[in-house]
Amino acid sequence: MTTAPTRTRQSRPSRPSRLSPKTAVILVYTAAMCMNGLDSTIVNPALFTIAGDFGRPVSAANTVETAFLVALALALPVAGWLGDRFGTKRVFLGALAVFTTASAACGLAHGLPALVVARAVQGLAGGLLTPVGMTLLFRAFPPHERAKLSKVLIVPTALMPALGPPLGGFLTQHLSWHWLFFVNVPIGAAAVLLGVIGLREHVEGVPGPFDRAGFWLATPGLGLLTYALGFGPSQGWTRPAVAVSAVLGVLLLAAAVVHQLRTPEPLLKLRLLAGRAYGTASTLAVLTAAGLMGVLFVFPLLYQAALGASALDAGLSVFPEAVGLMLASQAVDRLLPRIGPRRLAVPALLLAAVVFAALAVPGAAGNAWLVRGLMFAIGLVLGTAVLTVQLAGFEDIAPPDMGRAMGLFQILRTLGGALGIAVCAGVIGGHGTDATGPGPYRAAVWVTAALVAVGALAALRLPKDPPQPPPFEDEDEDGNDGESRGSGGGACEAPVKG
Repeated sequence: MTTAPTRTRQSRPSRPSRLSPKTAVILVYTAAMCMNGLDSTIVNPALFTIAGDFGRPVSAANTVETAFLVALALALPVAGWLGDRFGTKRVFLGALAVFTTASAACGLAHGLPALVVARAVQGLAGGLLTPVGMTLLFRAFPPHERAKLSKVLIVPTALMPALGPPLGGFLTQHLSWHWLFFVNVPIGAAAVLLGVIGLREHVEGVPGPFDRAGFWLATPGLGLLTYALGFGPSQGWTRPAVAVSAVLGVLLLAAAVVHQLRTPEPLLKLRLLAGRAYGTASTLAVLTAAGLMGVLFVFPLLYQAALGASALDAGLSVFPEAVGLMLASQAVDRLLPRIGPRRLAVPALLLAAVVFAALAVPGAAGNAWLVRGLMFAIGLVLGTAVLTVQLAGFEDIAPPDMGRAMGLFQILRTLGGALGIAVCAGVIGGHGTDATGPGPYRAAVWVTAALVAVGALAALRLPKDPPQPPPFEDEDEDGNDGESRGSGGGACEAPVKG
């Protein structure tokens, strides 16, 4: 049985540029991901104002966020295939241009239906940006150089979502909610222009036809399950829309898994999960996302129940977590190349579980400064683990598989976060509607600590040694490959093992 050869093309920029390809990738990726990260949280403080401007109830305005989250989930399954088929540069810049245009349409919307539609288009483009953008990034840097990417990855994933609510409140109060979306336009336009000039194209041949059956099973299944996990805790799991979405989502995804394992060229390469490093990293992505998103969801509620604090104070109490995450990038940059993924991730996850548990100790939530210190510690230790896992998991992924491996990883992480919130909400709701004290919230925090502790056990399967440079390197000053070696999907390429 022969497999059609993959087609790889990588061309230099069409215009002469002094900007190295690696620098261009970092700048364009950071700009795009900062926009995407901000948009995941910046609208929340403005929903009440948006509802008032359009003369609609707040529950109706929540569809603005529903449309974004569900559309984002719908785009994830096909992101890797599109990047491989049409080129990562073309797909990434196309998605960025659509995201920027949709942002302008959101800002210009004069009615709720127009805003919801534009927000859905934003979500579709955003669902392509993250996996395809990270594919660009990881192909530009070989495994032994990726520790330095921790400083790049942490900005959009930690700082921007944390800045979203205060920035959204400021713009809504002093300008208008329309500016929540207009701020993306100049950044997006500049990033697209820079990408056209500085990025290098990479087209990874797709040997078989498009997996239509996988698409029609995985895409609606993921969208329906995301909807159910997002709105089941607040609207009730027995509500017909939520219950039907949950059941159909699970059934479709189960059928998608069976199909993906049987078809020769699946939309999502689930067989990659059999790899030790990638499979372990994917498991940890689910557990750490569930733990982190769960604790960020439940702890503000515990803080208000213990102190009687306002919603604003509760939201600000978790902000030190973002500061800790920023410092985690420095720790990973220095420690990962020295001690390796396993020695760094396992202690970090164990410490994170201890810190999570400390938040649930009676009296801890009543001390504002202790809370700030613990949230900072969560960002530092859990952030170190998450970045380590993200960098180590793709060490053994071959360049032809990078796009779809990144898409699958993002799907699992998205589902993990939604699952963590749903589990915590279920624990709180399980104590009954009359439970108004901090007890139910402490129980939910204990659950998040347990999830992270299980992650520490799973991390024992991570590689022990740090990534090593390939036996030879012949990069030029701009970090380009020698022409005799081909593109290979990265700035330098190790011999392919049989």
